Amino acid sequence: MICRSTTWSTRLMPLVLIALTVPALVPVAAHAQADGTETTEARLRRIEGQMRALQRKVFPDGAGKTFAPEIAPGEATVTTAVPTGNAGALADVLSRMDAVEAQMKALTASGEDTQNRLGKLESRVGAVETTQASAAAAPVAQPPVAAPVDDTPPSAKPGRHSANDGAVAPSTPVAGDRAAAVAAINRPSSDDKGEDAYMYGYRLWEAKFYAEAEAVLLDFVKQYASHKRISYARNLLGRAYLDDNKPGAAAQWFAQNYRADKTGDRAPDSLLYLAVAMTRLKDTKRACIALGEFHQTYPGESAGRLKGQYTAVTKTVTCN
Repeated sequence: MICRSTTWSTRLMPLVLIALTVPALVPVAAHAQADGTETTEARLRRIEGQMRALQRKVFPDGAGKTFAPEIAPGEATVTTAVPTGNAGALADVLSRMDAVEAQMKALTASGEDTQNRLGKLESRVGAVETTQASAAAAPVAQPPVAAPVDDTPPSAKPGRHSANDGAVAPSTPVAGDRAAAVAAINRPSSDDKGEDAYMYGYRLWEAKFYAEAEAVLLDFVKQYASHKRISYARNLLGRAYLDDNKPGAAAQWFAQNYRADKTGDRAPDSLLYLAVAMTRLKDTKRACIALGEFHQTYPGESAGRLKGQYTAVTKTVTCN
C-alpha cells in the first residue's frame, strides 16, 4: 500500500508543478503586453497633444479655424473590418498617426502662407515709410509772415536816445566772417543794464543774427524778469525763433508772453504772432483760436496799430 502511494505521488508531482507554473507565466506575459501597449499609447497621446498645441498657436481664434472632418454629415460611412488583437491595435495606431501627419502638413502650409503675407505687408510698410520720409525732407512753402512790428522801445528811436546809439550792423550777416560781423554791432552802455541788454538783442535780431539774438534775449529774460522791457523781450525772442525757422519754440514764447501779462506792451503782438506760428506748424485750429481771441481781447489793436498785421495773417488761414 505504501508502495502504491509512493508511485502515484511520484507520477502526479510533474503535473502539479506544471499547473502551478502556467498561472504564474500568464500574468507575466499579459503584463509585458500591457506595458508595450501603454508605451505606444502614451507616445501617441503626446504627439496628438503637441499637434493640438500647434493648432491653437496657428489658429488662436479657434472657431472656424480648424480642419473640416474627412466625412461630411449625411455621407455614408465605409466600415471596414477591424482586425482583433495586436494587429488591430497596430492598425489603429498607424491610422491615427496618418491623421496627425496630415494635420501637421496642413498647419505647416498655413504657417508658410501667413509668413509670406507678413513679408509682403512689411514691404508695403517700408515703401510707405520711405515715401513719407521723402515728403518730409522736401521743402515746404512757408505762409507769409505778418508785416514786421516795430519792437524798438521809444527811448531807442531817433531823437530819443543819443549817447547809447552806436554803429548799426549791416542788414545781412557777413558770409565767412560771422564773428567779426557780430562784433561790429555796438553794445549799448548806460546806467540801465537791462535796457542795454534788450537793445543789444534787438540790434542782433535786426541784423539777422538770430542765434546770437536768441542767446542775448534768453539771458535778459532770466536776469531781468521784472524789467519794464520784459514784455518786449519775450515777444522779440519769439520773433527771433520764428525768423530762425523754429515755429515751435516761437509759439511757446508768444503764448508765455501773452499769458504772463495780457496787459503787457507786446501781449497783443505775441497773440497775433502766435497765430502766425501755428500756421507755420500747420495747426489751423489753434491758429484760428489765437486770431479769434486776439480780435475779442484787443479790438482796438485789431482796428488800429496792428490792423495791417491782423489782416495779413487772416489771409493765410481759413477759419470757420
